[in-house]
Amino acid sequence: MNKIFMLLTLSFVGLSSYAQNFNFGAITHDDYSFDKNKLDSNANAIVLKEFGTSSIQISEVTGGTELIFEYQVKIKIYNKEGYRQANIVIPTYKNGSREEFINNIKASTFNFENGRFVESVMDKKAIFTENKARYTVLTKFTLPNIKDGSIIEYSYRLESPLLFNYKTWEFQGNIPKVYSEYLVYIPAIYNYNVSLRGFYKLSENKSELTKECMRINGVPIDCSKIWYVMKNIPSFVEEDYITAASNYKSAIYFELSDWQMPDGRKQSYTKSWKDVDYELITDKSLGLQMKRKDLFKEILPSIIKDAADDLSKAKAVYNYIKKQIKWNNIYGISSEDNIKKALDIRSGNVADVNLSLIAALSTANLDAEAVILSTRENGNANKLYPIISDFNYIVAKVNIGDKSYLLDATEPLLPFGLLPLRCINDQGRVINLKKPSYWMDLTAIQKAITSYIVDAKMETDGKLTGTITTHSSGYAAFNKRKEIKRYNSPDEYVEKLDERLPKIQILKHEIKNIDSVENSLTEIYEVEFSKMADAGKDEVYFNPFFINPITKNPFNLNVRTYPVDLGSAFEDRIIINIALPGKFEMTEKPKDLAIGLPNAGGRYLLKTSLVDNVISFNQILQFNKAIYEPEEYPYLKEFYSIIIQNQKINLLLKNIR
Repeated sequence: MNKIFMLLTLSFVGLSSYAQNFNFGAITHDDYSFDKNKLDSNANAIVLKEFGTSSIQISEVTGGTELIFEYQVKIKIYNKEGYRQANIVIPTYKNGSREEFINNIKASTFNFENGRFVESVMDKKAIFTENKARYTVLTKFTLPNIKDGSIIEYSYRLESPLLFNYKTWEFQGNIPKVYSEYLVYIPAIYNYNVSLRGFYKLSENKSELTKECMRINGVPIDCSKIWYVMKNIPSFVEEDYITAASNYKSAIYFELSDWQMPDGRKQSYTKSWKDVDYELITDKSLGLQMKRKDLFKEILPSIIKDAADDLSKAKAVYNYIKKQIKWNNIYGISSEDNIKKALDIRSGNVADVNLSLIAALSTANLDAEAVILSTRENGNANKLYPIISDFNYIVAKVNIGDKSYLLDATEPLLPFGLLPLRCINDQGRVINLKKPSYWMDLTAIQKAITSYIVDAKMETDGKLTGTITTHSSGYAAFNKRKEIKRYNSPDEYVEKLDERLPKIQILKHEIKNIDSVENSLTEIYEVEFSKMADAGKDEVYFNPFFINPITKNPFNLNVRTYPVDLGSAFEDRIIINIALPGKFEMTEKPKDLAIGLPNAGGRYLLKTSLVDNVISFNQILQFNKAIYEPEEYPYLKEFYSIIIQNQKINLLLKNIR
């Protein structure tokens, strides 16, 4: 990650508005005839050019400083799939009386008709706003008269009092871009940390000094004028098995470090972890809640009365908190009110739940710490310097002997020591009440493991009867238990499962260890399959891939520039034994396979045999890593391709009379 420090700040002389670097409505024949094959033959639309500029200015209304962001873009639309680019959504943010505003919206569609470009100007009445969330407002509009071949162009101005994050610029979007340029004016009294994220690098980057760009109390202030340019940028295609896309899109980010006024006043925003540690452990909604041993002193003896060692104590406390406080599905690293209230009303956010867990573990004289983290969909936390707003979740860490266990009591169906996959994201920061904080890896300690055992008999009419036994552990068991608990009873779950399996009728069922989360979940189904083959014929075709068949490759990009993140290692085992009605020989079958990924990253094994008139089919699919780097992507793609092609092949059995 690049890190650039620049002197910056605030009141503009002759720069109240910055001109765009291309004229609105200046559509050319080159724009209209642009060959998308130069960038992406599959593109439905392409950004021909976009330009943005940001500056800090003095508000004519309030007299205070504000960030002014101006944006203009020109987009070529090729087909109906590209029409969605004409639906524009611009998010703005508010925090109390501090609110961002959008104005000066201008939008037009240009179509080439009868040898000339015809402009359709968007009616201002097409613009409306929507309150998306507590702190977010969406400004929306749709450009008119969209056709295949249309060129759309729009621009707007954003005024923001929120200076901490200078306007982020995303070079990479959901369609390719020919040219993207961002120009920033940073006054010399502001100091920003600037970082370029993503796979693609800048085509151009230059800067120059703009003298006396603003005045504060009559004192002239210079500005750094900086250009960031990227050309011929592929679209960002979000495939399966990814964390937050913002981790990987090529973009420029700005975070305010400090500012210093001409009179010597200085405000620092980027702090050391030592400073942040003190703030967190003295915070009444975080650190002080970790110390609330008084809430558990009386009840603790009954909680741990059967515990023979520290690990048993920790498990007993963990199970108690899981039952005591129901998570309200709200994230955060701070208690909403305090953990006493959460205990009283038996409900709270993630911090209420897990800060209560930490306090209870500490009351049992166990070494408990807090771990703040950013969830998978929230993106990675910045590790160069502390930005507390990057963190949106908190879990407990308990150290017993030479082992440490991460705990999240928000999920009653999670076993001890297993975090929900939403938490498995890069690293978390461990907060200790007595020691400096530190980073730790957040990794899944268990695989998602499922095994299927089918023992069946084929009748002469092709029907199969028998049992399917499924064993699930790790994340596979957690997900299955959550699915079962969605229903009023296991019977209702099985009833709905039966409806979803049109070729299988469930006759009887037994599900073991639904609530015993430390054990494997076992499902036993007595089933009858609908007719799968005509066993009375001389030749019988039969497809053995009726459990979790792989029909679609999840990896279809030519190049993937970001990791494949499964969250955890994964394993599926399938054993099928089918007794045949009479004597048969196997004349065709799917090819027996034993293929692997490089560096022991995974494997797929398949073996089919016919012995004593019983078809035996054994299949293993393993992924031994949670994360595969972009250079491993071609191997994953080919791995799946081989499996899919092989699973298209049927068994051919010849009846021996």
